[in-house]
Amino acid sequence: MKKITAWFAAARLRTLPLSVSGIIVGASFGNEHSLIERPLAFGFGGSSVWQSGLFWLAIFVTVGFQVLSNFANDYGDGIRGTDTIRHGEKRMVASGIISPKEMKIGMFIIGIITFILASILIFMAFGNESLIISFIFFNLAIVSIIAAVKYTVGKKAYGYSGLGDVFVFLFFGLVSVLGSYYLFTHFINWQLILPAIAIGCFSAAVLNLNNMRDIENDAAAGKNTLVVKLGSEKSKRYHTFLLIFGMLSAVLFTFLNYVEPLQFVYLIAFVPFLLNIKTVFKNKEPKLLDAELKKVALSTFLFAILFSIFM
Repeated sequence: MKKITAWFAAARLRTLPLSVSGIIVGASFGNEHSLIERPLAFGFGGSSVWQSGLFWLAIFVTVGFQVLSNFANDYGDGIRGTDTIRHGEKRMVASGIISPKEMKIGMFIIGIITFILASILIFMAFGNESLIISFIFFNLAIVSIIAAVKYTVGKKAYGYSGLGDVFVFLFFGLVSVLGSYYLFTHFINWQLILPAIAIGCFSAAVLNLNNMRDIENDAAAGKNTLVVKLGSEKSKRYHTFLLIFGMLSAVLFTFLNYVEPLQFVYLIAFVPFLLNIKTVFKNKEPKLLDAELKKVALSTFLFAILFSIFM
């Protein structure tokens, strides 16, 4: 495998649509200060958010954090031996295609680039008007970088103690949706916590699928994910809760801001979720869940697009 191909493989491009879903939802409401007063239908498609440099910079920053997290995950699991025997995509460090030293350099480079882009984003959003808010977002960027790396790297990697789900819910859901909305409006509308919960739950469900697929290998390697702690059957029920609760949160938000039936077009994206729940409960071979990861991730991305356009 050529090095450039190996680096793209390590970046795990299939995870990127999921990572930007929260940004799309949060930014879609960013042109108005009141979700109630705005003409909700076709909000994202008819707004200038798509043309906003702030929006695209936020997308690039989020992608940077995700790639950094993927590099760190490849490195951390690789040097621990967790990926020695695994299902799904091949890991570059574990396979020896990229050395641990090379991966550390790659993490450093993408970390620096992402931090620079995040700093530019903060300056564009707030300038010199609010130093306190800029300071908070500046530190949030640092925390995000640390969280991306510490998932599997270090003696106290939180991915090895079952806390990965919490961090994914917080950063992919609440921080992503509410944070991106704040970048545009400079204030928080707490109604948005409902779609933030939805994105957070769907993202945690993707991680849960990943961990259900790897349960045997993770348990043998001492990676105590929440799935390893709960066991297969309880993890299936937890997975169902995440998807159902996420869907209900989105529907509740829509009812609170109802204008016309078109707002419910995003329900199309929920069909794969329901089919996934059925597949998960019938599953007897964890490795077969690998195909479900992409389905749930892309369905979350589809939900974010439809929700943003028609809400």
